[in-house]
Parts: sequence; C-alpha cells; structure tokens
Amino acid sequence: MVAEVIINSTVKTLNRTFDYNVPEDFFGTIKIGSRVLIPFGNSKNLEEGFIIGFKDKSEYKIKDIVKIQEGYDLTKENIELAKWMARKYFCNISDCIKMLLPPGTSTKIIDNRIKEKKLNFVYLKKTKEEIENDINQKKLKSDKQIRALNFLIENDECLTTDLEMFADVSRAILNTLVKNNYIEIIEKQVERNPFINKKIEETQDLKLTVEQQNAYDKIEKSIKNNEFNEFLLYGVTGSGKTEVYMQLIKKVLSNNKTAIMLVPEISLTPQMVNRFIARFGQEQIAVLHSKLSVGERYDQWRRIQNNEVKIVIGARSAIFAPIKSLGIIIIDEEHDSSYKSEMPPRYNAKEIASYMARKNNIPLVLGSATPDVTTFYKAQNNIIELLPLTKRANNSNLPTVSIVDLRDELANGNKTMISRALYEEIQTNLQQKRQTILFLNRRGYSTFVMCRDCGYTVKCKNCNITLTYHMKQNKLKCHYCGYEQDNVTICPECNSNKIKYFGTGTQKLEEAINKMFPQAITIRMDVDTVNKKNSHEEILNKFKDENIDILIGTQMVVKGHHFPNVTLVGVIAADGSLNIDDYRASERTFQILTQVAGRAGREKIPGKVIIQTYNPDNFSIECAQKQDYEKFYLAENNIRKQLKYPPYCDIILFGISGENEQEIIKTSNIIYEKLTQTIKDVNIFKPMPAPIDKIKNKHRWRIIVKGMVNDYIIDQINEILADMYKNKSSKARIVVDVNPTSMM
Repeated sequence: MVAEVIINSTVKTLNRTFDYNVPEDFFGTIKIGSRVLIPFGNSKNLEEGFIIGFKDKSEYKIKDIVKIQEGYDLTKENIELAKWMARKYFCNISDCIKMLLPPGTSTKIIDNRIKEKKLNFVYLKKTKEEIENDINQKKLKSDKQIRALNFLIENDECLTTDLEMFADVSRAILNTLVKNNYIEIIEKQVERNPFINKKIEETQDLKLTVEQQNAYDKIEKSIKNNEFNEFLLYGVTGSGKTEVYMQLIKKVLSNNKTAIMLVPEISLTPQMVNRFIARFGQEQIAVLHSKLSVGERYDQWRRIQNNEVKIVIGARSAIFAPIKSLGIIIIDEEHDSSYKSEMPPRYNAKEIASYMARKNNIPLVLGSATPDVTTFYKAQNNIIELLPLTKRANNSNLPTVSIVDLRDELANGNKTMISRALYEEIQTNLQQKRQTILFLNRRGYSTFVMCRDCGYTVKCKNCNITLTYHMKQNKLKCHYCGYEQDNVTICPECNSNKIKYFGTGTQKLEEAINKMFPQAITIRMDVDTVNKKNSHEEILNKFKDENIDILIGTQMVVKGHHFPNVTLVGVIAADGSLNIDDYRASERTFQILTQVAGRAGREKIPGKVIIQTYNPDNFSIECAQKQDYEKFYLAENNIRKQLKYPPYCDIILFGISGENEQEIIKTSNIIYEKLTQTIKDVNIFKPMPAPIDKIKNKHRWRIIVKGMVNDYIIDQINEILADMYKNKSSKARIVVDVNPTSMM
C-alpha cells in the first residue's frame, strides 16, 4: 500500500503529494489524516507529513514511512477543506492544514508544555482517627508533619504548593509522609479555564418583536428541514440581533446539534461570551481568540474536540474549531474586514462558513446594521435571503445625529479638536452624570512629525511611511513594522529646532479632554492600552461598571457594545477613512460612523451624535447622519457598477516584494506577460509600485486584475504560480490575494 503524503512545509515547490510505502506493521492503524514522520531528500532529520490519500502502487522508487505521530489526526472532511482552500487562496495545502490543528501546533509536534497543564495534588491515605491514634501513640512526633496532616484533614485535597505555603512545610516533609504511607501525591491534568472568574446572572429568553419573530421563523424552517440557506439579518443598531441569534442556537441545541458564533473584534468577544453564559451556562460554551494564552486555547480546543461543549464563540479562526454535529453558523457584524485574513492562507471566514454550511446542510446567518455592499447586493438579487429589523428592540429611538463643519470652527477661531457644539454636549452630559464616547480612528499622539523650516518628515528606516509620535514613551513608532526611535527635537536635515507635531491621535485627544474637563474621569481604548491579557474586557467593564465619564477610543469602541448610560457620541475626525487609496473608502466611512452612532441612546434616554468633518457634503457622511443604509447603498452601488468594482467584479491583487527592486520589477513584468497571454475577458493592469512601496526593507510592486473569479481563472493562476516557483531564479516573494482588505 502506498500513501500520498503532503510535507509540512511552506516551500512552494513542495506543495504536492509525495509517495511513501506503508510498512505492514502500520496496516489497520494508518489512515487518511494520519500525521507521520518520513525521510525526505538527503536530510538526516525526519520530516512531518500528513496522509491525504492511498493508492495500490507508485511509479517511483519510494521510501518507507518511519512513524505514525500520536495526537490529533485530520478527518477526511479536514483534508477536503484544506485542498479546497489551497486551490482557492493560492497557497500550500500545509498552510491550510495548520489552521485545522490544535493551538500550539505551529510546525511540528505539539509542545508537551502546551498540550497539558498538570499539577500535583495531595490526598490523605489514612483516616482522621488513624492519624490521631498515631499522634497519641507517639508514632508521629514531627510538628511539621502533624501540621501538614491537620491541614489536609481540614481541607480534604489541595495542591502540593498550597500545602507547602499554608502549612509552612517543605517538600522533604511531604516526601517523608508519602514514604510512611500517610499521604499520596497524584498528578492531575487541570483545565485552563478563561471563564474561571466569571460570575454572571442567568437570563431568560425575551419576547421577540414581530420582525424578530419573522426572522426567527424563516431561519428555524431551514434548521427544521436540514437545508442550506444563507440569510442576511439586516437590523439597525440595537434591533436585537443577538437575541435572535441566541434563540436560534437554543433551537439548534434542542435538536442535539451545535453552533459556531463568530464576532469580528476581540473586544466584542467577552461581551458576547457574557451574554451567552448568562443564557446557556459556562459548561456549554468554548471561546477561541488570540488574546487567550496558547494553553487556554488548546484546552478550549480539546473541550470542543471531546464534545464537551455545544457552542463555540470566537474571532475569525474559530470557524475551524473541531466541533461535531454542526447545526448553525452565525457571523455577527459580517461587514467587518477582520473576517478576511491578511496572512497565508488569505481566507475569508465568510466563504469558509458558506462552504461548511453547504456541506452540513445547515443555515448560515450573517448579521449587520451596515452590511457589506457585496452581501447586500446578493440579498437584493435573491442570492441570499434578506431579513430586515427596522426598529430597536426596546422601542428606544435611534440617536439624533448632527454634523459640524470644522472649516467653520477654524474660521471662528476654534483651533482645538473639540467643536463648540461637542464641548457643550460633553459639559451637559457630565452635569447629568451620563456617559460619552469619543471616537478617533488614529492611535498615538501625532500622526507625523515635520520640520517647519525645510519640510523634512521623520520616516521609518524600514518602510516608506511617516512615524507616529507616542507621547507617553516619548517615542516615534512605525505602525507597520514596529520600528521605534527616540523623539526628534532637532531636524537632521537643516538642524532647525522648529519641529512641529501634525495630526491627532487618541493620546493627544485624551490630553486635550483632560485639560478641557479636569473634573471628568476618562479612559482610553486603543492598541496601546489593550496589549495585556484581558485588557479589552477590563477597560470595557471599568467604563460600564464604574460609570466613567468619557471613553476615548479607536475602532475597538465602535461595534456591538451595549452601554446603557451612553447618551453622547462624538466623532472627532470623520474624514480619516475617506482619504485612503481604496475603492471602499466611502463604505468604510459610512459603516464606522453608523456603528459608532449606534452606541448612543440604546435605552430610554435619547442619544445624540456629533460628527466633526471637513467634508460635510460627502454623501457617505450625509447618509450616516440620517442612518440611511439603503440610500447609501444605492449611490455606492451605482458608482461600483460604473467603475467595475465589487460586486460587479472580483479584484485579484498580485503582490511582488523583495530587497532588490530591479529583480522585483523583472518578476512583475514576467507575471504580467503570463497573465495577459493566458487569461482573457478580464482587465489586467500593468505592474506599478504599491501605494506604500517599501515595508520592512522590502520593495513592493503590484499587479491588479479585475474580473469575475471562476474555476478557469483560479486554475490558470495556480498554473502560472507553479511555473514561476518551478523555474524560479528570482528571490521575489509573490502573494496573490482575492478581494483583499487593503489595497495599500
């Protein structure tokens, strides 16, 4: 018997199967999905591989498989998904297989320190009466031994470390008690539980509104009939989408099925988890996201694999959880760009979810107040079913939204970041003990540093991009490669000391707010303040539970959060996302503004939103003011149709990067020629430098292809890439990304 093996390697030329002989000793044990150790090439070290098929014989002279690895094996469904992903996303099958393995399995075998957390527990081997009798008969004389035994009598079992600490005894004392048969020490596996400190009150199902019930009934029909259907739950902010999700999952669980629930931001995960624990209990739920330790993720993953949980909640990669008997997949805030991976494999979690839902004959529910334009286009054209929720669930009104023209503020002498209207509303909110959110999608203190004499701007030495000033550390930092340097006070070009900080970040905004409102308590939430474990949850809980006056934050504060006492939202600079080199600039601006506005007035007290902008007439800002998604969609859809952008085409971006720019240009031209000779009925644009043409000391060029991606185009691109890798003389790195999140 011959096994077809995929080598666990990122080398592009190894993205194929290799034949290996299966020794007779492995018959009956080895199977598709087994992880094996094999000799490869002239290397003395064994390589890891995955069996993805068998055949009777090979046309080559082949070597034997050396060993079958213990641990998690892939299923046939896993192999099928990995092959589908590798073809669709132009990457190695091994890249896709890694997404399906337990956390901690980066390249080879699971590190035993990650695999299991084991601790030593101490137990009595004699009864209380026997111990007291030995003490009375002077068989036990040591005070320390007696102290340890009395502690165990009172506490039953405990960790060796706790016994040593609280009874003030050494490990030698415990070893003597073991030797004399008074106690035993047993090593036990302990689950690393991220919910360990959560104490959440139980909640019951709420009565659904007419619109919610209609949406529930249509999805429930798909559950009942075991059929694949894709739904867009399109509901205004605060319309109760989460309640519909929970009642659908309850229905699925009653049928002995399971559920996957995806959320876009790590900051949303704790809030969603809390609501689900309150409804379903801790025992039913596993959570997967990158802020958990690798050990915690492994333990959660193992619980899922062992069928100990019914609901998986997490960010993008949770779609690959090894859950069985899947009954529904729900993707909240489906418009969010974080569902698309920017690292190999460059998958879209929504596409993976659709593939899995179709394979399992189950519904896929996409939820958003501001759907992705492509998703809404599919709903308008009956490719997926539209389920609207037009009213807030608790009958609260949508907030009133005002636009402030910052040009008028400047003309009237106001050079601060806060308009007069926003200043007055913050003051009123403080007096009434209500909370405010201020949104600015730029972290740091200043966006760039420039010499006013010669115009020199301080740029990253690795990337062709300006450094951002972070006042707290007095450092200039690159948000692309992580490079940082000391702040510049003298211009290195002209020796002038007229260094000026331009632009505004969240740190600078926080400083300004503290000066304007010294009586206010503020808290900031951005990448710089959430770099520790559980910091997302701690900041959000502190803001909510301690009724902190003002939350200042980036995009993390925009989506999904429910703060009952927030009645005012201020958008400091609505223009930031408009001025990016991306066809989705208007869409992202509308989504961000609508989502952040949705944080205000979610209970009985009416909410107010103030949007500050230099472009008050921009249609995406005007539509966000009216919270009118349909009007925005019609305008944006017409533009996309005229300019041939998604949903009227797909965009395939070829990124070519490397240290030698001439080599990059040559490789780009070769790929361009192959594309123009091979693929017809698409627009292929000539190679050009990327908008950010250098990152991490790598020059960057790109080729853009516009057309509808189909099987023929996918196969042709895969053939071109295989040919490039096979005959590769260049050191250029080639990346292919379909409908990338960033065009930069």
